[in-house]
Amino acid sequence: MEALPTLLAQLTLFLEMMVANKGAAAHTCESYRRDLIHFFEISGAKSPGDLETKRVTDFLACLAEKGYAPSSRARKMSSLRQFCRFLVLEGVLTQDPTRLLEAPRRARPLPKIVYEAEMQDLLRTAHAGDEPADKRLALFLELLYATGLRVSELITLPVQPFVRLKEARVLSVIPVMGKGKKERLIPLPPQVLDAVRAYLPVRGSFITHGDSPWLFPSPSAAGHITRQRVNQLIKDLCVRAGLDATKVSAHVLRHAFATHLLSHGADLVSVQKLLGHADLGTTQIYTHVMGDHLQEFIQAHHPLNRQDTKTDA
Repeated sequence: MEALPTLLAQLTLFLEMMVANKGAAAHTCESYRRDLIHFFEISGAKSPGDLETKRVTDFLACLAEKGYAPSSRARKMSSLRQFCRFLVLEGVLTQDPTRLLEAPRRARPLPKIVYEAEMQDLLRTAHAGDEPADKRLALFLELLYATGLRVSELITLPVQPFVRLKEARVLSVIPVMGKGKKERLIPLPPQVLDAVRAYLPVRGSFITHGDSPWLFPSPSAAGHITRQRVNQLIKDLCVRAGLDATKVSAHVLRHAFATHLLSHGADLVSVQKLLGHADLGTTQIYTHVMGDHLQEFIQAHHPLNRQDTKTDA
């Protein structure tokens, strides 16, 4: 194992490159690190010279035997492919051992969404409380559902733009830093501004000392509320609203934003820009979701599909 630090050193450089050149988030880099360390351990690779095609295929076969899902194997393969390409570009490897290999096929899962009536139930329940935590939670929901923000974008919103908009009475926009450090403008409808005005006076109750640049401060190491905490609070809210907590998360609210916009006539390109998708094909999946949910709705509610209305021929 004495040569293993050579690969670990290259891994460190690779992760630094992902942050500097591609704007990879901390949790993305951690995912790469875990995947590649897993490969090193299973394959026995100790140096860049050990990165051979057979080791890669043996690694994938081992994962399959252990019952890893195709999606997990495909993700690990993607991490390894990017690492090998980096080593080729750096001149560490002369040839990419993954170049001729296909990633394990994985079905593209359709995103979960919640119905519009369910969203209204969540919003009503969130706005019913009068404590600081209730006002913060109501703003979470209003922002996620009205703007389609990623949870990572939500928790890192700076407070200053919202302070400036405190007295705004019409539709306003704020800049949001998305994936790859790409900035986009997000419109804030009046109901979001109302939630902002309700929350800002109680925001100080979440600051333990000094001041904070974040809209949602927290005693966490990062200084702002975490993704895990946001999702936990949303699931707790689902329980109070009488909804299935397993089907709702911050990311599902982003899906609901897109799907409900499309169902009311929005065009794909506009939704793509609002979501910050680089590829229109990523946005297009929501049209399939709409079809599936409409079919599900008809099956559940159309009178011709009700068992008690069916008669023998």
